[in-house]
This record gives sequence, structure tokens and C-alpha cells, in this order.
Amino acid sequence: ESVLVYLDRSGGLKKLCENCKHFNTQQTEAVYRFCIGVNPADVLELDPVLGDCVLHDPLKATALFQSVCFLAIKTLSLIEKIHMESQVNVILKFTHLPPFPEYTLDLSSFPRLCRPLRPVSMEGLVISMTRVTKYTQGARFLCTDDDCPCSTFHHIRVHAPGATESATVRNDFSCMMCSSQLKEDVKFRVLGKQLVELIHVKALDVLRGHEQSSMRYQSVTLFLRELCNSMRIGRYYRVLGIPAHVHQWPNITWSVEANSVQPWEPVSARFQELLKGTASSPWRFSAIVAHCFGLDVAPLGLYDTLKLSLLLSLVQTRIDEKDTFHNLDLLVVTTDTLILDLMTYSLSLAYRGIRHQATGEMFACLSRDEHGAGTANIHAGSVLLATGGVCLLGDLSYYRKDKLDSIKSMETRTLSVFIPGKKYGEDADQQLSFPVQCSFWAATDSSRRSGEMGAVPAQLADAFGLVIECRDRVGEQALLAQTVHTLQHAVQSGKPHDPPCWEFSTEDYHELVAHAQGLQVELSPAAEKIIHGYYMASRRVRSQGQGVNMSVASIKLISLAEAHCKLCLRTQVLEQDAVIAVLLCESSVSLKHASALIIPPDPVFPCDLGDVDGLCKRDAALDELHQLILRFIYT
Repeated sequence: ESVLVYLDRSGGLKKLCENCKHFNTQQTEAVYRFCIGVNPADVLELDPVLGDCVLHDPLKATALFQSVCFLAIKTLSLIEKIHMESQVNVILKFTHLPPFPEYTLDLSSFPRLCRPLRPVSMEGLVISMTRVTKYTQGARFLCTDDDCPCSTFHHIRVHAPGATESATVRNDFSCMMCSSQLKEDVKFRVLGKQLVELIHVKALDVLRGHEQSSMRYQSVTLFLRELCNSMRIGRYYRVLGIPAHVHQWPNITWSVEANSVQPWEPVSARFQELLKGTASSPWRFSAIVAHCFGLDVAPLGLYDTLKLSLLLSLVQTRIDEKDTFHNLDLLVVTTDTLILDLMTYSLSLAYRGIRHQATGEMFACLSRDEHGAGTANIHAGSVLLATGGVCLLGDLSYYRKDKLDSIKSMETRTLSVFIPGKKYGEDADQQLSFPVQCSFWAATDSSRRSGEMGAVPAQLADAFGLVIECRDRVGEQALLAQTVHTLQHAVQSGKPHDPPCWEFSTEDYHELVAHAQGLQVELSPAAEKIIHGYYMASRRVRSQGQGVNMSVASIKLISLAEAHCKLCLRTQVLEQDAVIAVLLCESSVSLKHASALIIPPDPVFPCDLGDVDGLCKRDAALDELHQLILRFIYT
């Protein structure tokens, strides 16, 4: 019953129906394969007993899902060619696993012990692979005795993790009813199989010329069945799989049946230690990462909200596997020239970072072709050169009005280039379009007031996904802190001045951003409820009380929540990620309109994080704001 409820809530039944429509257009098969996505956290919340079964006895859980899918197919008459439950081959695809040692296989320690047949997560480097070979996923057999009912009734054998090819197809199987020999039916399904060797990333230290040690690394063999050609030699991956002992007499081979594969980038040991040390709070990891960011430019504890926003933009700016571009634009309102230095420093962490000069070409320009073709030559400006990365526009106070209008038009994410035909030897005018695939960073001087956004019109500010105001909350103390920080770096260059446990190099941040960008995340129902609820409540309050229409483009709640989830190195967006997104968006919108929530001036970092006590105070403050947001939504 719980399996049926989960499939209904998660959309699994709808996907099952769609797959059945596809199978009805094909020829009759021995076995019909259905891949079902399973989120262990959602299953545990629905039914703890079923969740425990999914995590600790996946073969039994697969049998339960198989029974439900078979009953659904027969009850709804989805596939008439299915007569037995054994014809339904269900494969459970885990979205993620709990972040506990019991579900993690560290390839550097790698115990080859008799451990439970439970799914585990592992990361490593592909050092070898085989070509794709055929294997039998399932076969059906008939009894050779014509008087036996099984002469027309099929015996179905399906591959299971740890089984060899001979366990599925052999010529010595006997009938369960009369013990006569079984013969294989000619119709069976064949899929690809590929073997991959995965090794711990630290094994590469030997090739880097590091000191030799007695440590030796041994690879683990992965079986890719439905995931053939999903991995490449020399690349890092995170793999969810089920360890199994493959019996091939007289040997027993230890291997892993891959369940899902994701590209992965290694994270520095310092950040891994921090992640373990902050596991008790969903807020702390990203807070410390932002707090300690950019110490070569700004002192500890200054502009933490801006640092967090820059990291969120870096993490979210990427082109995914479907060539869809994801971006997060950022506009900073400030009077401090240090902000541009901090943004320039952050630009070095982008996949591609371009700093645009106000006098240079932003989009594209034309010139006559010099090679005799007699046509126009299109030269890329800063925006097109920053494809896949970040374009830093600098201080918008120095831009002419026509340039600001052009930036406003970038909301469509399309750049149009007009080519006059007469000027370039063509019969007719032409207009070409180029996709704009970069995130924009910009600043504006709040001392040059033109409303709340300094020298920038409010309409232009709407083009940016997030607006951050850097307030000088501590006055002369901030100036003193910056002065001391600058003098220390000038006199004692390269020496640390911060607590040792919170020291991270620029290379550490490079690895963190690259790893976080590659994570594939999904919204939890609780996070989706907060995001949707806040958006609808805020839109209703502002449209009724203030006459303000909020556009979806002006606040990227989902992008911010996903980015914060990635920065925390998680794969599921939690309620806490949604709370950070709401607070950042509310602060951004409140710069132009009255606040719908009563929140402090800097809600994401309401107190100093100088010690553990500061982190505890921040946790308590964010928990209170979490409840405030929920009350606002319900009201």
C-alpha cells in the first residue's frame, strides 16, 4: 500500500503509464524493463518500514515495487502481452543516499568484507573500461514435457546484482512442477554491459611527483548495464551502487553494480573536514565558506552577504547536459570601492570571467571583411566572450543611458545584430540573433541617488536576479579593520592572520565551486511549498496593498535555493535552502518596495561569526525567521 501511495505522489504511476504506451508499439518481449526513481528521504517520511527496506534490503524492495507495478499494469490493462509478474523487471534508481558512513564506500580504505547487500555511494577516477558487450537481461523457458502445464507457461529468469550470465541463461534448468528439462524460448531481451575500473583520486599523487609512501590504492570494478557509455576514462564520477560477490568457481570477485552515475569534482580535504564538523546544522557550512571567502581582498566578517551571493552566482552559472544555460545576475548597491575589488577577485573562480570596460564594446560590432569576401565580420564583445561564465560590468554609474537600456534588454537573453545590406554589399538587410549565456555582475554607487538604486533606474534593477545593498553597519570599525588587514598583507605577505581551522586557499574555493556546479539537485516538497507559498503571498500582499506587480524574472527563488543547496554540497533542496532564498529575495525587493516581512537589515548574517557562539546565535535567528516566513505564508 505504501509503495502505491509513493508511486502516486512521486509521479511514478504516470511515468509507468507512459512507458507502457511505448512498449505497446513494439514487438512482444520476454521481459519488460521499468526504471523507477526512488528518493529514500521521501520514502522514509511516508513509511519508515518501507524506507528501511529500500536502504537495507534493495532486492526485497524491488520485489515489492515489481508486485505493485504488475498489479497496476493488469488492473489498468496497460500491456496485454504481460501475463506474469516475472515479466515485469523493475529497476530502482536512487536519487541519493543518506550522508552517513554506513552508506559511503571510501575507495582509499575499501574493505572487501562480507557486508550487507545495501546501496553505497563512492567517488573516484575512471582508469580503465571495456567496450560495450552483450548480456542477457532476461530469458524465458518452456518445459520439454508436452503434458506439463509449463510447456505453455513460461519460466522467466531475470538478472540480479552479483549474478553471472550463466545464472540467467543455461541449458540445465529443470521445471519446478515436473522436473523435466527446460528449453529456452528464442525470444529474449539483450542489453549492453560495460566494466569500468574506479580508483581513489589520491592515487594520482604518485604521478604528480609527490613523495613515495607505503600507501597503495586498489581499484574497484563497476558493472554498467543500463548506464553504458555514461562514463569516460580520466574523469571523476560519483557512483551509487550495490556491492556484490560474483561467484565464478573457484573464484569470488568483489564488484559493484552501478545504480546511478553523476560527474563529480573532488573537494579539498579542508572543506570535507568542515562539512563533517558542521553536519549538525544545515546553515553553518555555507556561512563559514562565505565568511572566510576573499580574505586576500577584504577582512574577515566584512560583507558576508555579498560574499555568499557571489558564491551562489558562481555555483549556479553553468550549461547543463541539455545545453540549457542557468544564470544568476547580481547588482550591488554600495559606496565602497572595495566591493569592485572583491567582485574582480571572485571573477577568477568563474569558468570564464570577463571584466568589461565602460568604453569597450559590450555586445558585438561590425567591420568589413578584410579577406575579400565583401561581407560583414561580426566581432564578439565582452558579453559573448563570457559565454558559460560571468561578465563583470563594473560601476554602472559610468555608463551612458543607451548602454543601460541595452543591458535592460538582456532580460530576453538574446542579442540581435543588425547588418545593413547596402553598407556590406548585400541585397537586403539582415538581423542575426545570438544567445546570451553568461551571468552579469554590476555595482552602482548609492551616493549618486536616483531613487533607491543610486545612479541606476529601478526598471534596470529588475533585470538583475538579485540586488544586494552593502551597508556600512560598523562605521569607523570597518575602516579600521580594512586598514589593519591591508597593512598586514603588505608587511607579512602570505602569512595567515585568521583561525587555523578556517583557512581556505583560492585553490580550495576553485575546487569547491567546480564540484558544486556539477551537482544535480532536486526540490523537496517542503522547500517547494515554502518557495511557492512565499511567492504567492508576497505577490498578493504587494499587489493589493502597494499596487506593485512582481515579475517572475525579478526574483529567482528556485535558482537561489538550488545554488545554496549546491554550495552546501547537498543534492536535495531543503527547507533551509528555501529560507535563505526567501530572505535574499525579500531583502532585494525591499530596496524598491516596502517589505512584506518584518526582517532585520541583514537577515542572512544577523550577527558576527567570530566564534562558535556566533554560529549558534545565527542558527537561532534563522530558525526564528523560518517560522516567521511560515506564519506569513499561512496568514
